[in-house]
Amino acid sequence: MKGRTVITLMLCAMLIICNATVVFSTVRAQTNEAKKQSAAFYCVMDPEVKSDKPGECPKCGMALRAVKDEATEGVKAGGRANTNDEDAIKDFARSSSIPDVTVYDQDGRKLLFYSDLVKGKTVAINFIFTTCTTICPPLAATFRRVQQDLGERVGRDVRLISISVDPATDVPFRLKAFAAKFKAGPGWTFVTGSKVEMDSLLKALGAAVADKNDHTPMVLVGNDPAGYWTRTYGLAPAAALVKIITDAAGKAE
Repeated sequence: MKGRTVITLMLCAMLIICNATVVFSTVRAQTNEAKKQSAAFYCVMDPEVKSDKPGECPKCGMALRAVKDEATEGVKAGGRANTNDEDAIKDFARSSSIPDVTVYDQDGRKLLFYSDLVKGKTVAINFIFTTCTTICPPLAATFRRVQQDLGERVGRDVRLISISVDPATDVPFRLKAFAAKFKAGPGWTFVTGSKVEMDSLLKALGAAVADKNDHTPMVLVGNDPAGYWTRTYGLAPAAALVKIITDAAGKAE
């Protein structure tokens, strides 16, 4: 009788442990799902990368961006809250104008961004600053290879544009030195301007950041006459970027 009681108690204990394990697993799964759904940060290049705390993307290494900032700021020109939505990027050019703000190129020439650099052209736009020691040099090196691969098309059918995210520092002569470092040829324009104008431009293009070091390695590719825009990862092989630019240039109006 005593032995039967011990066995019964052991079975009851095992049952309690099993039930507790199931409950714990369920609670943990629900907690992880809640964290995932309430993720406060994401990668601008891969929105599937999410986190509930700040840090770097394990794929591309860039700083994660706060979801709330993107949701509240949006992009006025395109009416978008998520710069990673491919359709939204295409709609950006169809529904709104790219700001025609005053900018200055690496030679100090005063230009209107849309009228002089984008209107009627196929363009590839990246975002850099001259004191950057992380992603900017490889972004520029990739554009240099793209320029070499596209040859005479750059400046004729296609324009490469590098926009400074640090206009207070990147005055034209600094951009000129940076351009020379990467042997930028005709058809590749580096632009800067007043902070107010540049902030407006960067925000419209979905590239505004509070800290210049958090700027995106995104490249915007657009065919203005066709109203076609897309984006790609600026640190991808140059051949991949050349293909995207070539495909964009081939879009019909």
